[in-house]
Amino acid sequence: MTHLRKRMLEELQRRNYSEATTRCYLRAVEEFSRRFQRSPDRLGPEHIRTYQAELFQKRKLSSNTVAQRLAALRFFYLQTLQKAWSIAETPYPKKGIHLPTILSQEEVAQLIDAAQTPYHRTLLMTLYATGVRNAELTHLKVSDLDSQRRVIHVQGGKGRQDRDVLLSPKLLDELREHWRRLKRKPRVWLFPGNRHHSSDQPIDTKTVWQACQKAAQRAGLQKAVHPHTLRHCFATHLLEAGADLRTIQILLGHRDLKETTVYLHLSQRHLHATASPLDSLKLNDEPHRNE
Repeated sequence: MTHLRKRMLEELQRRNYSEATTRCYLRAVEEFSRRFQRSPDRLGPEHIRTYQAELFQKRKLSSNTVAQRLAALRFFYLQTLQKAWSIAETPYPKKGIHLPTILSQEEVAQLIDAAQTPYHRTLLMTLYATGVRNAELTHLKVSDLDSQRRVIHVQGGKGRQDRDVLLSPKLLDELREHWRRLKRKPRVWLFPGNRHHSSDQPIDTKTVWQACQKAAQRAGLQKAVHPHTLRHCFATHLLEAGADLRTIQILLGHRDLKETTVYLHLSQRHLHATASPLDSLKLNDEPHRNE
């Protein structure tokens, strides 16, 4: 480990950044350094500008991804090198607003039924039933299940926030079946890793991703499906069923209600609540045609 990497790691740990953010920031600075074949402390604003333009023009990365790379470089220069950082010279890109893919409830059922293994089926059911993030799912512990109160404790979620999510009766039954299927009963992790599901470590997020991909292919779904898709489906279907935004915000662990309002654009109940103005026009049954 180089001196600079060690120093940056210490600064991130001092501020209690999550492991995922720490890995992401370190990787971003390493990549920036490799691009110019120099130590990052010898690179300046001109290099950052060139790099930022390349991320958009050559690598075609999204504005959110580029903003994350800039945040890593900003942290490195401000906190690790104790140098100035000019926002005017290195502005953050405007973020695009993209609505997520949503599956109907029928499509979610097709996806779950098409799971390659019973283990994958339980993973997909848990994602949809609780709305947890992929990383949160992989770090669920057996002790997080509270069958009496019908909740699951999510510990150390995004932003290191704890919260409770729903434990539906159907999911509880599925998790009990999942427990019975495991040859080696886990002491800690609800979803232990390795091919025999007997590891003392939890599964990784890639396993959950692959479970979604394989199930979507087997179900013949044409939409792009990944673990976060089921989180979006959870929120949208709750809203369509009559749940209020504040409740959904709490269940998802959103800090700001604005993050949750995106589901208003996705809910069929809200989309169809108002008729199109076209429907109120009195048009001729047979339009005139030019001869």
